[in-house]
Amino acid sequence: MESLYRFSHDIRVRYAEIDGQKIVFNAHYFTYLDVAFTEYMRELVGSIWVKDPHSLHFDPVLVKSKVQYRKPAVLDDLIRVFVRVKRLGTSSLTVECLIKRENDILIEAELVHVNYDLELKQSVPLPTEIKAKIREFECI
Repeated sequence: MESLYRFSHDIRVRYAEIDGQKIVFNAHYFTYLDVAFTEYMRELVGSIWVKDPHSLHFDPVLVKSKVQYRKPAVLDDLIRVFVRVKRLGTSSLTVECLIKRENDILIEAELVHVNYDLELKQSVPLPTEIKAKIREFECI
């Protein structure tokens, strides 16, 4: 399944991320997904995206998420977050993610981000350059 993904990012589970059951608290998986998506975009666009996304007219906001929890991660696990853009719309992108620990699938997720303009306070089309970089990287 991870053969569909051209990008992944490793994260180690820290003590502050586990709950009373000694497993990763569910909300922390969204942080892992966000970190991996940020690294995915850094890979495609460069660090300018992280430092000044407004200069690229690309400021994605999460508007929808669907997560299937399969197995828990625990303290000190080294997990790998796989990220790929599955679909590009006019102002949105659909991102598919997979979180694995070795051969175990822990999480399957689908996230929809919309490009947002802070001044206009509304969604705006994805920049042509960003779409081109994603299409080239993902071969879509």
